[in-house]
Amino acid sequence: MSFKEGEVLMFDGVRLTSPARTWLDLASVLSVDELVAAGDSIVVEHGDDFPVPRQPLSSISDLQAIVGQHAGMRGVKKARLALELIRVGADSAPETMMRLALVRAGLPEPALNVVLRNGLGHPVVWPDAAYPDHRIALQYDGAHHGDPDQYRRDIKRQRLTESLGWREVRVQRSDLDGERPFVVEKVRALLGGSSASIRWARTGS
Repeated sequence: MSFKEGEVLMFDGVRLTSPARTWLDLASVLSVDELVAAGDSIVVEHGDDFPVPRQPLSSISDLQAIVGQHAGMRGVKKARLALELIRVGADSAPETMMRLALVRAGLPEPALNVVLRNGLGHPVVWPDAAYPDHRIALQYDGAHHGDPDQYRRDIKRQRLTESLGWREVRVQRSDLDGERPFVVEKVRALLGGSSASIRWARTGS
């Protein structure tokens, strides 16, 4: 196996492949959707108006470049398909799968890195994905959301979201299962009856 310049890094004295090269290597063993989720996790970035700002391990342009440098590599065709679907802002694989399910069902692609602000302009809610023009916030509730303390925080978040004039769609793992994920019906029902706008901001805009 050969590596080009910049594809091998040193970390704590250990030689590692770069995030972009690691992602490309995974193309030979992951499905397209899994590769999109892996790519999302590499390029995810949040600005200073998020509770925990994040810097990306790599950029989409870095992934594009490394694919272009390995035209004959195993899995590169799959990587090209995944590249078209990678977006900045998803914190977990389920969030990626939620977005892909909505888009493949013919619904508009939700925005990521959306910040809801209160009347003073302070950031107060950070949806996992959103339809700002419709005031719809999507929140994926993973297994840890069954914890009583987390549940109370989720309810508080939902009330705050609604106080800002938004509607919150809470999505569980079961809503992403099957050929026709129920999250699609949840979102379609709201998109069909909502047409307002609210102050919002994307990170970096």
